[in-house]
Amino acid sequence: MSKLMTEMLKGTLEGVVLAILATRPAYGYEITAWLRDQGFSDIAEGTVYALLVRIERRGLVDVEKVPSEKGPPRKVYSLNARGRAYLDEFWTAWGFLTERLGQLREGAE
Repeated sequence: MSKLMTEMLKGTLEGVVLAILATRPAYGYEITAWLRDQGFSDIAEGTVYALLVRIERRGLVDVEKVPSEKGPPRKVYSLNARGRAYLDEFWTAWGFLTERLGQLREGAE
């Protein structure tokens, strides 16, 4: 992944993770694995875990500790009502940006 792509992803990763959690509850490694499967191979687990801590502190997700066969219990994150509202805002902002960027691109060609 290019440096530019990495920088752009940093600005949107929170929305991407919330969008994943809108489809189903998941724990950190599951989210990281899904991102990697989607081509975001340079995403570090630590980046996702730090983001999960931030969105938990902001009250955007609910957390349930689920026993694990190996090691300590896993923290499973699910999107709550506040998180859904924030995700709606994210998609609105994303739509605005993509529309404007599309207009800029068309004007430049």
